[in-house]
Amino acid sequence: MATKTDKRYIEGIGRRKTSVARVRITPAAKSSVLVNEKAVTDYFDTVDLVKITEEALEVSGVKEKFEITVKVLGGGIKSQAESFRLGLSRALIVFDAEFRKDLKKAGFLKRDPRIKERKKPGLRKARKRAAWSKR
Repeated sequence: MATKTDKRYIEGIGRRKTSVARVRITPAAKSSVLVNEKAVTDYFDTVDLVKITEEALEVSGVKEKFEITVKVLGGGIKSQAESFRLGLSRALIVFDAEFRKDLKKAGFLKRDPRIKERKKPGLRKARKRAAWSKR
């Protein structure tokens, strides 16, 4: 029994805050980008978010060479776009190691580790205390 597609793909995983993006790139003659089985312009509704997702392709200069499928979950919409960019950058490096220099210079290989700080006991939020009253 033959598989559905016999194409080889390269996978990269990108994370930011609580969002995780699994990016698969497949070399193809016709380029397409699907995010959670929707077109990238349908999933990321603003022009800025679509631009964030395409920056890694523009820096490496291979905008029209890949069929890209992405599974994104968790976090906010901007966090998802930036995790997409990190995963795509990592996948492009596996495809061709020459892209690493340009992607690193652009800052697309750095994971943003900031997450929400946990609530501490005795406080209202992570750092917010009850108001002190003298009397």
